[in-house]
Amino acid sequence: MQERSSVGELTGLLRVELERYPPGGKLPPSRELVARHRVGPVTVSRALARLAAEGLLVTRPGAGAYRAGKAAPVAEGDTSWQHLALSAESPEGLPRAVDASGVLATLAEPPAGVVEFNGGYLHPGLRPERALAAALARAGRRPGAWGRPPAEGLPELRAWFARDLAGDGGGPGPGGALVSPGGQSALSGVLRALAPPGAPVLVESPTYPGLLAVLRAAGQRPVPVPVDADGLRADLLPEAFRASGARVLVCQPLHQNPTGTVLAPARRPALLAAARAAGAFVVEDDFARRLGHADAEPPPPPLAAEDPDGVVVHIRSLTKVTAPSLRVAAVLARGPVLERLRAVQVVDHFFVPRPLQEAALELVGSPSWPRHLRTVASELGARRAVLATALARRLPEALPARVPTGGYHLWLPLPEGTDESALAAEALRRGVAVAAGRPYHPAEPDRPHLRISYGGVADADELEDGVRRLAEAYAAVRG
Repeated sequence: MQERSSVGELTGLLRVELERYPPGGKLPPSRELVARHRVGPVTVSRALARLAAEGLLVTRPGAGAYRAGKAAPVAEGDTSWQHLALSAESPEGLPRAVDASGVLATLAEPPAGVVEFNGGYLHPGLRPERALAAALARAGRRPGAWGRPPAEGLPELRAWFARDLAGDGGGPGPGGALVSPGGQSALSGVLRALAPPGAPVLVESPTYPGLLAVLRAAGQRPVPVPVDADGLRADLLPEAFRASGARVLVCQPLHQNPTGTVLAPARRPALLAAARAAGAFVVEDDFARRLGHADAEPPPPPLAAEDPDGVVVHIRSLTKVTAPSLRVAAVLARGPVLERLRAVQVVDHFFVPRPLQEAALELVGSPSWPRHLRTVASELGARRAVLATALARRLPEALPARVPTGGYHLWLPLPEGTDESALAAEALRRGVAVAAGRPYHPAEPDRPHLRISYGGVADADELEDGVRRLAEAYAAVRG
């Protein structure tokens, strides 16, 4: 039995057993629990720690664990006044509601037995968990590891991010790098630094729902620019900048989420030229840079590599290719904007915890790092092939327009008239979680879609089973 499941099961058993003890009653010693439940002492220790965190027991060093006394009932007050306070608009007349539903859908743990085609992270079997554990242990022993790091990040980690970008084609160097607590936080801080509340911001359509949530939470207005088989329609950008007055464009040129497109080489100069002519920034979200498949061609360089004038603000993160809780990313930029980006980050977060930065340094400097990247590239390519074959066999009505060779998303077009929300709900009832396409559009979509992700799925058998369930759900919804 895996350690995590052992801890969970033992916690559940002890939670039930606690009901037999009076408040203040002493539990059996740890060695007896080890023998009775046939688990290790570490499992017992973690289970007791969980129960203590829940307030169900108290531990006394050298004396043992005791059932906690009953907590006093909490008085239920009248919170209805909050509806009025929360609905008040800002002085500029901007709504203050925050819709995180699109983000929460990818963060929620699916029920047991559900195939997760809606995850935003790699499956535990693809994460470098052993290497991460070793890196964190080494990091914790470094002198000063629990002290305050520089606000802009550890110099060694900033230098590594700068070298990583330089290895992909170029960039601003270590002085232009800021360590940030994950790509989502980086995106949020960058957009608030570059655009005031109420400002228009050009975005790809469709695009990542987390970007739309960030913009709307900041009171900014997303303005859609279409994406086709060659990526963002750069030919539409001059008019989009002129008509909207936008001074910021956000894009994912490499394996865009959700479509998987790669910006065509001919469109790259046009995109940068349109931004320069408008006096606008380009925020390059390079989330998929280390998620290329083993059979893919070398990826094109980042837009930041072709920009000496500070038009591009580049974001790259370690999270997607490692594990959800390694929330370490970097913002790389040139010129005066760097000081504003730094100021916003300091106000929001002070700094990224030093042990996390030290652990990231240990990981990317270890021999296991290139091996991990090769493993991810191989596994994602194999899973993509299994998924594409299964869809062609069981659900030919929804074949993707393209099968990307990077990332881990497929964007499935559905026949006109298909209720994508009803299909997603029916799929979940049949044990497979998928994402309806509507939340990926800043405005009205051209047709219904589903996004399915294969990065969080265990293996080929689960992929096949998930497509079978999805095809059954499709048949039921389409009649």
